[in-house]
Amino acid sequence: MKSFQAEFDFSLKAICTRMLERHRDTIRTQKPHVAVAKLMPIIQTTLTLANRKGFHSMSLRDLATESGLSMGALYTYFDTKDTLLMMILGEVSSAVSEALGSPPEGFADNPAERLHWLLETHIYLTEVMQPWFVFAYMEAKAFPKEGREKATKSELLTEKMIADALADGVESGLFSVGDVEFTASLIKPLLQDWYVKRSKYRRRGISPEQYVQAVTEFVETAIRCQSEPLPRKRHRANHRSETAAAAAS
Repeated sequence: MKSFQAEFDFSLKAICTRMLERHRDTIRTQKPHVAVAKLMPIIQTTLTLANRKGFHSMSLRDLATESGLSMGALYTYFDTKDTLLMMILGEVSSAVSEALGSPPEGFADNPAERLHWLLETHIYLTEVMQPWFVFAYMEAKAFPKEGREKATKSELLTEKMIADALADGVESGLFSVGDVEFTASLIKPLLQDWYVKRSKYRRRGISPEQYVQAVTEFVETAIRCQSEPLPRKRHRANHRSETAAAAAS
């Protein structure tokens, strides 16, 4: 988990900074540090209110009151609630692409390690961005068409990455999977359970690292060819260090 956090910055401030860069045509505040400072309570309050009462039950006046900003200040950052919604969903989709889109060097030819890395990275990503992913998951049914399409596209992207690793493992004789796309769709809820049902795991004292280990062992046991044990996994930090050392030598 610490290795993931050292590699990626998905803090609220970092995400709002990227949000400002992507929505310069919408956000009218000129000074970046002022814009980010105001975006942070807007987004934090939106996620909190959405979790408490639902995004579509939240009014902009509710958002203004809870965030401590005026209605006029809110309209400096977005023109409608749907715009705010798409800004949030856009950051969730971008985070998935950034974190999962570039496996470590060498994993392209090792489907077992690539699959383990995908599961691990997804769980750690949703750990540090838990309110964002809960928002996208819980509010999806009420999204306008554009929002539903963006949320669906992001989910299918994750499933495709998993399916590609499964397919490569089947081709190399490591995995025994009849339908890789269907199997990927069965694995996805295991990843979603971590951020949607957080209280269940908190009560049991389960850490992110323990959940990674449990999910990867469960998946790998289910898909491995019985005659071919999977290679022993390396921790993400160890692999990054080995790759860097090899490049320097």
